[in-house]
Amino acid sequence: MNILRSLTPPPGLRVVITAGAAGIGQAIARGFLEAGGAVHVSDIDAGAVAQATQNGCIGTVCDAADPDQSRALFEQARAAMGGLDVVIANAGIAGPTVGIADVDEAAWDRTLEVNLRGAYLAARFGAPDLIASRGSFIAISSVAGRMGFALRTPYAASKWGVVGLVKSLAVELGPQGVRANAILPGIVRGPRIERVIAARAQHLGQSHAETEKQTLEKVSLRRMVAPEDIAAMCLFLAAPAGANITGQSLSVCAGVEGL
Repeated sequence: MNILRSLTPPPGLRVVITAGAAGIGQAIARGFLEAGGAVHVSDIDAGAVAQATQNGCIGTVCDAADPDQSRALFEQARAAMGGLDVVIANAGIAGPTVGIADVDEAAWDRTLEVNLRGAYLAARFGAPDLIASRGSFIAISSVAGRMGFALRTPYAASKWGVVGLVKSLAVELGPQGVRANAILPGIVRGPRIERVIAARAQHLGQSHAETEKQTLEKVSLRRMVAPEDIAAMCLFLAAPAGANITGQSLSVCAGVEGL
């Protein structure tokens, strides 16, 4: 095996990415397109899906937490691409930034629905195709899926759940040739983290700049990661070089030491 070439996914991979029309998902989609793959993205935002289709993807408007919509997404992707080789459960929301006493049931439920149920539905409806192709399931968890996260308990609980889901899938589907892994992003540069920092700053009664500084002081490299860093790990896991990696939680976080 040529080691250098083994780091790149083979052309022609058929890929589904939930919430793949913006942010991290958009970067992942672009990476697989650059590698010669066929990419079907979903997103709850119809405008983002329309833009993605102009960039070379197939697209479906879908709430990742809705079973009927998720089933339809995978049926459409299967019909369009003839099967699936890679399923990436990327859909997620930040949830509330408040103390546990102020987390209401609706906010808790919605965070768990999108982040954890969404990953489960992607695995449920994608599994038959991945078994047929001996493919790869990748879920986007978070560094909050390996440590506690004050003021973000629904988010952390959901992301720990994603790690448990993936480890269980690896054991269950491994004998049928399917690999399952979780990627744990750290502080990813973009509009979403800006909103999270703003909410935390408001809760703590301090400036956005001071809150960002305090956040990055808990990161070894003192910087945020880029969406493209997460995309690169997805491509590696789908490449021949990643063929024996399964059941793992892989942090791409610049060394997050605490939250």
